Amino acid sequence: MYTATVVFDLLLPGDSRSLKAKRSYVRPIVAALRRFDVSAAEVGALDLHGRAEIGVAVVAAEAAHAREVLDSCERLVAGRPEVELLSVRRRLHGDDD
Repeated sequence: MYTATVVFDLLLPGDSRSLKAKRSYVRPIVAALRRFDVSAAEVGALDLHGRAEIGVAVVAAEAAHAREVLDSCERLVAGRPEVELLSVRRRLHGDDD
């Protein structure tokens, strides 16, 4: 069994000066990520209006499958024109960790 996680650090558009506006950018991204059968949530920069950190976790029988799912998630986030992807942090844990 393998668990894989990724955290996306996002720069939001300049009009996200309130938490309500921030939510309007983050919620659709999290909803789209969940279509990959992963757990996804806003996990950091909660009090910053122009930034967001979205975390994704997946459990898979094979490491290659976990990587493929995270690759798909990264492509989805990177392809969103309304946000800028600043960094991506990944981790993969197996039975021997």
